[in-house]
Amino acid sequence: MIMTAVAFLLGLILCSLFGVPYIDFLKKKMIGQYVKELAPENHAKKQGTPTTGGIFIVGAIIMASVIVLSLAREMSTLALITIITLFFYTLAGFQDDFIKIKGKGNDGLTPRGKLFRQIAIALLPTMTLVISHPEACTFTIGHWTINMGWFYPLFAVFIITGASNAYNLTDGLDGLAAGCGVSAFIAASIISLCSGHTDLAIISASVAGALIGFLQYNKPKAQVFMGDTGSLAIGGLLGTIAVLGKFEFLLIFLGAVFVMETLSVIIQVTSFKTTGKRVFRMAPIHHHFELLGWSEKKVVIVFSIVSLLCSVLAVLLYGLFSKGIL
Repeated sequence: MIMTAVAFLLGLILCSLFGVPYIDFLKKKMIGQYVKELAPENHAKKQGTPTTGGIFIVGAIIMASVIVLSLAREMSTLALITIITLFFYTLAGFQDDFIKIKGKGNDGLTPRGKLFRQIAIALLPTMTLVISHPEACTFTIGHWTINMGWFYPLFAVFIITGASNAYNLTDGLDGLAAGCGVSAFIAASIISLCSGHTDLAIISASVAGALIGFLQYNKPKAQVFMGDTGSLAIGGLLGTIAVLGKFEFLLIFLGAVFVMETLSVIIQVTSFKTTGKRVFRMAPIHHHFELLGWSEKKVVIVFSIVSLLCSVLAVLLYGLFSKGIL
C-alpha cells in the first residue's frame, strides 16, 4: 500500500518536472499539432500546439515504476514485460506522430500499419502470460469461470489492442484522456493490489500520478498534447494490466468512457454506410456534445466524473466478486 502511494507521488513529481524542459524543446523545434479540417471550428486555435507530450509522461511512468519496483523488490517478469510493452507502444505512437509532423498534416501511419503494430506488441504480454501461466487462459465473471484454452491469446490481444485504440480515440479534447485515465488507473491499482499483484499496482499508481502531473500542462488551454505517443501507449498499458491482472471483465467499467467513445465511432460509421444517416453530429461522441453547445471544459469535466463513477463501480464489483456475493 505504501509503495503504491510512493509510486503515485513519484510519477506525479517526475512528470511535472519533465514537462517544462520538454515543452520548451518542442516550442523551439516548432513541433506542433495539425488539426483536421473536419474537426469542430473551435479546434482551429489548437493548431501548432506542441505534441508528443507522451514522451515525458511515459518517461516519468517508467522511471517511477522501476525505482519503486526495485525498492519494493517487486520487479517480477510480468512487471518487466508490462514496462517493455509500454515502451514499444510508445515507439509505435511516436512513429505515427513523427510522420504527421514531418508531413505537416494529420495523416500518420495507415490504419492497417497502426493496427499491425498494436497487435504485434500485444502479443508480447499475452504470450508471456500464456506460456508462463497456462492456467491463466480463463475468463472469470464472479462465480463463472470459462476456460478459453488457446482461444484466450486472441481474446487477450483483442482487449489490449482495443484498449489502445479506445484511449487514442478519447484523446481529442484538452485534458479529456488524461482526466479520465487518472481514475481508471487508480482503480486498476486498487484492484491489482487487492488481488495480490503488487507489481501491477505499483505501475498503475505511477501512471495515475504521471497523468495528474501531465494535466497541469494539458488542461484547457493545453500547453501540450500527449499525441499518439502517449495515447496509444497508455491505452495499451491499461489493457495489458487488465489482462495480466486477470480482471479483463472489469475493464468495461474502468474504461467506460473509452468504450463509449469507441462505440460512438462504430455506430456512426455503420449507420452512415448502411443508411446514409448519422446518429451523432460528429464522432467520437465528445465532439457530438461540443456541437450541441457544450463547452470543451464542460465535456471534459462531465466525462471525467463519469469515468470516476464507473471506476468506483469497478472496484465495488471486484469486492463483491472476491467475497462471493456475485
